[in-house]
Amino acid sequence: MPQSEQSVTGTGEGYRRRPRRLRSLAMSIGAHVRDDDPIGAARERGADVVQFFLSDPQGWAAPKPHPQTDELLAADLTVFIHSPYRVNLASTNNRIRIPSRKLVVQHAEGAAAVGAKGLVVHGGHVTKDADPAEGLVNWRKFFERQSKEGGFAVPILIENTAGGDNAMARRFDMLARLWDEVGEFGAGFCLDTCHAWAAGEDLVDVVDRVKAITGRIDLVHLNSSRDEFDSARDRHDNIRTGTIDADQLVAVVAAAGAPVVVETPSEGQAEDIAFLRAALGR
Repeated sequence: MPQSEQSVTGTGEGYRRRPRRLRSLAMSIGAHVRDDDPIGAARERGADVVQFFLSDPQGWAAPKPHPQTDELLAADLTVFIHSPYRVNLASTNNRIRIPSRKLVVQHAEGAAAVGAKGLVVHGGHVTKDADPAEGLVNWRKFFERQSKEGGFAVPILIENTAGGDNAMARRFDMLARLWDEVGEFGAGFCLDTCHAWAAGEDLVDVVDRVKAITGRIDLVHLNSSRDEFDSARDRHDNIRTGTIDADQLVAVVAAAGAPVVVETPSEGQAEDIAFLRAALGR
């Protein structure tokens, strides 16, 4: 069984529901799209994967039932949900960490309602004066707490991030420490190529290095960058116009064997998807 399919249909303690569709997801290609009409946006782009938000990405609001729920459940689309950007499960500030926990659980339930394969959550960070170890412990406590409550409604996919000296998932040495805390709970992983590039992580062997840490890649955010290597800047670009070699991005997809979502400028997403399919012979 492909690693990506095994990851999202497995029986780890961190989540509790087996997804509805069991077809292989490897090499499925799509895009992050607007949340009001993800099905229409997928059609416009020729996508067979969609990712979108269920609420304001800059807010704390719980998700409401999606107006296209029935259509999404019936469509031949693979769905992923991205959690709001405000979520920071590593934070030592109770006013941030506690509502972040609540929001992730709520969004996992909302993701399950639309048939999503997983919920993407950024690794988060602690402030410059805090000990990063506290952030790692906070992640573990979150998984421990939810495991006692029966797990999550969908797999939680932790995404690597671009910047921040005290980030939990920017550099891979810290990612390894994070996985020591959460790996046993069935945590999933989302690899963002722009973020890895910005963090100074070489893309040539990035898949092997990630899998050596996490044992899995459940989703690839395939983005080029507007900035140079190790810039710590999170500015996405389309695949053939950014600073990352397009052939290297194709190689990452081929090696990862996981669903792909481009989070690139929307006007070029259809071209990005078509280019990837042609390059991969799909």
